[in-house]
This record gives sequence, C-alpha cells and structure tokens, in this order.
Amino acid sequence: MMKSSFFTSASALCLGLMLSLSAGSQANAAANCIKGDRKAPYTIGWANIYSVPTWMKQTQGTIEAEVETLKKQGLVDKLVVTDAQGDANVQIQQIQSMIDSNVDAIILIAGSSTAPARVLADACAKGIAIINFDSLVDTDKVTAKVNTDSSQWGDQAAKFLIDAIGGKGKILILNGPAGVSVSDDRRKGADAELKSHPEVTVLAETNTPYNVAPAQEAVTSLLFANPEIDGILSLGGALSAGAVLALDKQGRDQVPITGENARQFLELWKEKGLKSWATMQPNWLGAFATYTAVQALEGKHVPAFVKIPLPVIDNSNIDDYLARAKDFPADGYIYSPYDEELFKKLLAQK
Repeated sequence: MMKSSFFTSASALCLGLMLSLSAGSQANAAANCIKGDRKAPYTIGWANIYSVPTWMKQTQGTIEAEVETLKKQGLVDKLVVTDAQGDANVQIQQIQSMIDSNVDAIILIAGSSTAPARVLADACAKGIAIINFDSLVDTDKVTAKVNTDSSQWGDQAAKFLIDAIGGKGKILILNGPAGVSVSDDRRKGADAELKSHPEVTVLAETNTPYNVAPAQEAVTSLLFANPEIDGILSLGGALSAGAVLALDKQGRDQVPITGENARQFLELWKEKGLKSWATMQPNWLGAFATYTAVQALEGKHVPAFVKIPLPVIDNSNIDDYLARAKDFPADGYIYSPYDEELFKKLLAQK
C-alpha cells in the first residue's frame, strides 16, 4: 500500500463517501453469488481486457500488491492473470477457463457490457465471487460492481471550464474513443451544463485514443481551422497533455483546460501555470476489487454497487500529487493514496 502524508486527503475523502447499495441487501446476508462453501486461501482470477495501456499496467500493479498483502494474511494463495488483447470473445473464453479451473474469484474489466452475461451467470451459479469495475457489464449476475460516476465527471468538468471562461466563449471538446462507455458517459454528463450556457460555442469535438500523440495531432488540425479558442473541455488526462503541447508548438496562448491525473498533464499544468481542473479513475480500483472479492468469500457484507467518489485535483492540491510523481511512470497516472482503512469505509453501510 502507498504511504505518505497525503493520506490526510484520503481520510477527508472518506468522510464524503457515497455508497449505492442494492435495495435487497441486508447487513448479514451473503453477497450475491456466494454460497459459503469456499475456504481460504483463495485463488483470484484477473480477467484483463488488455494489458498494453499504462493505466492498465498500473491497475494490475495494485491488484498484484493487494494479492501480496492478502497472502501474508493467509487469505490468498494464487493470482491467475489473463490478457484478452482487446477481444471481448477471447475474454469470455478466458473467463470460462477460470471457471473450469475452479478459481474462487474473478476480477473483471469488461470488454463488452453484454457479451459476458452467460459465462458470468455460470460463474455466479458455481459460487465464484465476481467483482466488476471500470467498464461494467449489464447483467446483475456478479457479486459487486465498483466504479466512479462518469456522468458526474463530465458535469463537474464542464462546470469548471464554463466558470473559468466567464460563462461564454468558444471551446473545443476532446473525447476518448467513440463507443467506449466511459468516454460516452463523460461526454453525456457535460451536456446539461453546456446547454444551459448558450453563449458557450462548441467549435469542434474529437474522438481519439487516450494517448498524447493522436490528441496532439487532432488538436493541431483544429488550431489551424480555429484561430480563436477560449477553453478546452478535455475528458481524459493524456488528451489534455496533447492539447497543451499542440498549443505550445503553434505558439498559441494556453487556455483553461480540464483533464485527468496523467503525470505529463499535471507536470505541464504546473510548468505553464495553467488554469485547470482534473479528476481520475483511480488505479487502486483494481486493489479494491480484489479486497472486496475476498471479503465476500469470507462472508462479509458487500454492497451490489460501490460508488467511488471522484477525487478532485486543483491548484490547492496539485503540489501534493506532483510531490509523489517520481513513484509513477512518466507516461502514467498519479492516483490518490489508498489503504485498507479506506477500503473498509468504502464497503461500510451508510
């Protein structure tokens, strides 16, 4: 687990936790899919949809760290890792292999919201704990779903940007890949604020992978077509870094911009004195999913859905994040601190 004085912020965050529990949950009732016939130490399966992006590598790192902690407690003996390389059908086959090998829990970022329904129902029927986080499935045949609120993300980002440009002006909107639920939900979340401010004009929107190079290329093209830009509503940290670099290369003034906790963006923010706001999808959702699976297998109460509050980065705390930058990859994400006490509070009832 990560340790620093910044845990003070994590503790403050805990005070504002909002948990969404299924209507039928009872304090002492077994969590969904749990039959009570599995005993520690447990085998955990991590069904990764793809492992190449740095965010995924960091997330897997938190899973591996949590497994090591649980091993020391005698609760876990093995972690099985698969990589579907972006193919939802391959992921389904890999989950089936985990079921056939009788893993005790499956941790899942879904490659499709609908396709895994049958195989997950099979796993659930066999008493395997299933914790789904980040990219969620539609089926309720899982033990728990864990996520931040992507719609809230878009709404808060839009509010910051509109306020930063004085409620009027010309903006660009930078989105992640079209058709990806996280990207689409963040964009939908910004709609209400944008529609309530008719003096804010959206000049253009982009859909690119969450990487610096394609975002920089897309924004460079838009800069040639739009000589006057007052702000950038960026809904992903690597996108924001690409936009800042594009403005810089074209000799344009920096403008208010939103973003994510990508290390490169936070460093550019500080270096250039940007007027910015950011939040994050914490990588430790992987560690929390692993912890939650074991708690469910141990007969503890686990809500059907755990909503993770969005940590906010602004000028009041960006230095705290950058002080820990050396602990993260240059192209990675500086996520908020976490520990077991935070996890316990996230699982606690209201």
